[in-house]
Amino acid sequence: MNRILAWIRAFFGFSRAEANGFLILLPLCVLLVFIEPIYQAWFTSQPQLISHDKALLDSITSQWEFSSDSDSVNTLKPERRLFKFDPNTVKMDELMELGFEKAVVSRIVNYRSKGGRFKSKTDLKKIYGIDTALVTSLYAFITLPETNSVAKLMPETQYAKPDRKNAFVPTYFDINLADTTQLIQLKGIGSKLAQRIVKYREKLGGFVLESQLAEVFGLDSLAIQELNKSTFVAPSFVPRQININKATEKQLTSLPYIKFPIAKAIVAYRYQHNNFTSIDELRSITILDETLFQKIKPYLTIKE
Repeated sequence: MNRILAWIRAFFGFSRAEANGFLILLPLCVLLVFIEPIYQAWFTSQPQLISHDKALLDSITSQWEFSSDSDSVNTLKPERRLFKFDPNTVKMDELMELGFEKAVVSRIVNYRSKGGRFKSKTDLKKIYGIDTALVTSLYAFITLPETNSVAKLMPETQYAKPDRKNAFVPTYFDINLADTTQLIQLKGIGSKLAQRIVKYREKLGGFVLESQLAEVFGLDSLAIQELNKSTFVAPSFVPRQININKATEKQLTSLPYIKFPIAKAIVAYRYQHNNFTSIDELRSITILDETLFQKIKPYLTIKE
């Protein structure tokens, strides 16, 4: 041993203490290098309880498959069925069988309950959020005329416009049912502005006041004036609403008027005081002023 120590000291130039430490660390380093392959070789040589593991996995898999099948049964949509129908009288479940989404079916029924009538096949396309391609594919089954000679959904007497002498008066239409084709017919509105109006409307969930058109980026005073002359918001219109007793901060901020601090305050208030019992309870949130409250109120609900 002394000869080994003397050789290490002479070769590396170590002191006696350094040589002793080196002699201790060397076998430890060798052990660390070879311990992993030695363990792997030993582990693979041991008998594996494959049958037990396989039985356990089969049991778990069978339970998972059963749960998955149960869930799929609950989420199945009604099988699509085609038949002739009148949009003014067809039932909710029959509309869903035809392929319409549940939210769209609710809007159709709500429109009818407020006294609205579909006078042509194309009128059905004016329902907010409806799949126009689906409506077109169902034309052969809709028991209404192709087009309507009267270009309004609402009674003319209710929405009469003052005539402008020696001036062109465009068709008077519902801003929440209008598409880009109708919008670009107005002076000062091109295809890009029409797309922005529709996009902002979808983001809001619908316009409840004509003054909201001024919030669309890029609309100048001339375009806004033209829109105010040629469009209306139906009194019975109900915008898409967010349930403040269930919505997350992210869902609340999907409404352009609600910024993150407001959304965070709403969720925190709900957590501290339990569910809201009325929309007016939002007034208790100090950072929510009355002006903003009035803007967001039509877009919020506490109902399921």
